[in-house]
Parts: sequence; structure tokens; C-alpha cells
Amino acid sequence: MRYVYSAILYLLLPLVVARFVWRSIREPAYRQRLGERLGWYSADLPGAAGPVLWVHAVSLGEVQAAVVLVRALLGRYPNHQLVVTTSTPAGSHQVRQLFGDQVIHVYVPWDLPGACRRFLARFQPRVLLLLETELWPNLITLSTWQGCRCLLVNARLSARSARRYACVPAFTSQVMQQLWHVCCQTSQDAERFARGGVLPAKLSVGGSLKYEASFDASLQQHAQRLRAEHALGERPVLLAASTHEGEEALLLQAFAQLRRQFPDLLLVLAPRRPERFAAVAGLCMAHGLDGTRRTSHCAVAAAHQVLLVDTLGELAAFFGLAHVAFIGGSLVPHGGHNPLEAALWSVPVISGPHVHNFADVYARLRAARAALEVTTAEQLALAVSELLTDDAARLARGRAGCLTVEENRGALSATMALLEQTLRN
Repeated sequence: MRYVYSAILYLLLPLVVARFVWRSIREPAYRQRLGERLGWYSADLPGAAGPVLWVHAVSLGEVQAAVVLVRALLGRYPNHQLVVTTSTPAGSHQVRQLFGDQVIHVYVPWDLPGACRRFLARFQPRVLLLLETELWPNLITLSTWQGCRCLLVNARLSARSARRYACVPAFTSQVMQQLWHVCCQTSQDAERFARGGVLPAKLSVGGSLKYEASFDASLQQHAQRLRAEHALGERPVLLAASTHEGEEALLLQAFAQLRRQFPDLLLVLAPRRPERFAAVAGLCMAHGLDGTRRTSHCAVAAAHQVLLVDTLGELAAFFGLAHVAFIGGSLVPHGGHNPLEAALWSVPVISGPHVHNFADVYARLRAARAALEVTTAEQLALAVSELLTDDAARLARGRAGCLTVEENRGALSATMALLEQTLRN
């Protein structure tokens, strides 16, 4: 079955390249370093200094979850070389910005046998730590054949994904059985992986690495600089984070209602995908809103209603400015994004109903009354209004969210213990 899968991928390769070129019209980074996608690397790429530990985090969200893990690996294994791969330019940018030359960073090869073999021959990893749901048949199989032990950590498998995998049960089971171990976020995830073919002895539940995020002095200073730069004072701030197409229109409808009650309310709008920054700016203008873009380096004025965050890597600091945070990908059926950065800043969370990618996290936050669910622009406006008019309730919800983060730590120690055991055996 894997050979059929590989043949189909090779047939589709021209379309994949064409898609990358098409996306690069709006985001040029997609046509850069295409050779890395096929396992071909620049001659000036540094060689591995010591045994290689390989971490793969597909995009920006996974990279953010992996930050604490990468830092722990750098501290615990100074004699090993850390190779970090991503799939998206946003993830690549974040890795380079955070870690520089502390790690070797390249794009993960496409799941073609030749590309994977070239990557493995170049780096010869001892252990691969895949984050969340990155199940690539050739990558996992060929890594295992070369002697690289594949760990799926911070693993999650939604009911929807499990149903898709169940359509090809023999192939799914064959791939999953190649994994050395799967450390799941929840017991429900473990049950789904077990049904997919992972043996019980290879399964454990360690929690989510997203709970391991913590403040550092630089993040707090960054938030303080932003607040001072934009002279926000006591001005109320609604942060709409990681929004997707279709959500901004609903947000702007809610914002129009809210401004009648809170005329000085500032909307900080952070679209998820960089290629949509210009379109979202145009949408704000079409709604008659005056504002500024982060890349303009123009401070928010009293007359501005919107600050568009059109940069990468700053969102965590912007949560430090917010009184209320809406987390995107949830009013449209995308699956939601991580709400824990808001909770860490003691900011109450609002989301839509589509949060299946973070179902357990949202369930915990809602049980603690730290997160609210809405389905319409009117409900969103009402929820924000209630939070902004009742400071005591807003602060209590925020503290409950922060406490929820603290109470659910432990995934990092579980992952590091698993890696240590893997390296010993």
C-alpha cells in the first residue's frame, strides 16, 4: 500500500509545486528553499556536531508549543545536535528568530521516498520527535528502517481525523506500528491511537505541552513596550487572535455594536495567515474603520479603532495588552487555535463552537469559567460587553484561566523522561 501511496505522490508532485508557486505570489517565502522540500540542501549548511535529535513541528502553532521542549533539549543534551524542521514559512521564521544557530533548521522533506532518504542520509538522526498529528508514512517508515526511533509526542487525534484514518485501516495500522512510542495529550487521544493500531505498550498519556508555556522577562518587557509605544493607558482592548477568512466580518459587526457602548475600545486584529494581512486591512477600511498596521511603525492614536498585527512572532506579547481575547479558527469550521496564551496572561477567552483541535483544553477552561462560547456576532458583542462592564467578573475569569494552566503542567517532564528512556534502550 505504501508503494501505491508513493506513486500517487510522485504523480501529484507537479501540482504540489504549482500550488507552492501560486501561494508564493502572495507570500514569496513559499518559493524559497524549494530544494529542501526534496531533500537537497545548501553546501554552506553546517554539519551535525554530535548525535542528532530531530524535532518536527509543522507550522507556527506547533513551533510555539515546541519552544519549551527545544529549550529543554538544548539544556539537557548539549553534546547532541538539534535539527528542527517545519513545513510552513511562518514556522520557519519563528524557529530562526527564537533559536538562530543553536539549532540546524530546514524544511521537512515532502513525503517522497527519494526526498526522505536524502534527508536521512544528510542528518542521520537517532531520534525523531514528531509533534501532535504528523503521521507521514514514508518519513516514519524510512526513518525507522534507518534505525531512527520515532516518537509522536504531544500527540492528539481528533474524532474527525480518526474517522479518516479508519477508511484505510490496514495502511494506518502499518504506519502507526512503526512508531516507537506515542505520548498523548489525553486518554481520549490514546484510545483513538489504540484503535488505529498502536499497541498499548507503546501508548502513554502525558498531557499537553501547550500548558508548559511560561512568562519570561523578555516577553513581559515586550508587552510593556507595546503598551507604552501605543499609549494605551486604561483604554479597553479586544484582541482577536489567529482569525480566519469569514471571521473578521463577524468580528467587525460585533465591534460596531460594542463601539456604541465603549467608544474608546481598541480592536487588535491578528489574522492567522500572513497572506491575508492586506485583505483584512482592506476589510477594515471598507467598514469605515481608521487604524494602523504594526509594520507601519505608527503608534495607535486616540482616533484609531483598529491595530492590525501584520507581523509574526509578536502575538504572545499582544495578549499582555488585552482585556478580552477572542481566539479564531472557531467561528468557522477550522478547529480552533490555542487559547492558553491568553489564559497565561489571565485574560478571559471567547471562542466560537468549532474547537475540536483543542477540545480538552477548552473543556477545562470552560469548566473553570475562564472561557465563553458564542456562535454569532451579536453573542460575541454581548459577551465582550458583559466582561468589560464587570471588572470583578472579568478578572476572576482571567485568574481561573491562569490557574488552569498551572494545574495542568507536566507534559514536558513526561516527554523528557520518554526521550531519556528511548536513548538508553
